[in-house]
Amino acid sequence: MKKYLIFSFLLISNSIISYSFVKSDSIIRPQPRSSQIIISSLNTPNCYLKATYGQPLKRNRPVFGGLVQYNKIWRTGANEATELTFTNDVIFAGTPLKAGTYTLFTKPGQKQWKVYLNSVLGQWGDFAYDSTKNVIDIGIASLKSENIYEGFTIAFVNKEKTVDMNLYWDDVKITIPIQSVEAVVPEKKKKKKWFNS
Repeated sequence: MKKYLIFSFLLISNSIISYSFVKSDSIIRPQPRSSQIIISSLNTPNCYLKATYGQPLKRNRPVFGGLVQYNKIWRTGANEATELTFTNDVIFAGTPLKAGTYTLFTKPGQKQWKVYLNSVLGQWGDFAYDSTKNVIDIGIASLKSENIYEGFTIAFVNKEKTVDMNLYWDDVKITIPIQSVEAVVPEKKKKKKWFNS
């Protein structure tokens, strides 16, 4: 009985000592971010498309020509540069693109945006942007959106034979068509469809 009491006392003492080292200020917590990380995705029959981006907010400020300057490289989001993933080869706004993950950069203009897909991943902002690493370099018309978007938004819309990747912020909309490789191959060579039809 005496041994049992001594053992119990030691066990309780040990627990109290161990607990005293776990203070509330020693718990590692996530660092607060000024912008949310958003994942937008679409799963089609033969391909998965995903955009990972930081979402800046308008907060009653002028966006294009203000927060985002015209004709200057933009990370197309906040914090880390936006990354796009395609699990199949696609036709990205008319240009063939191999399956993989790419960094998205843009150069917004009043009537047209330049859109770049870059092969260097893990970039913070656009500080280390290297145009020699671009695999896509295209121009896309800038349109007025029907709604005002408080937060920068990327949305995939599955259409009959393509997917539209829409970029929205404030009252601006950019639409980038993405097509399956199979859709542009002659009918007799087609093996399977990618998008719903």
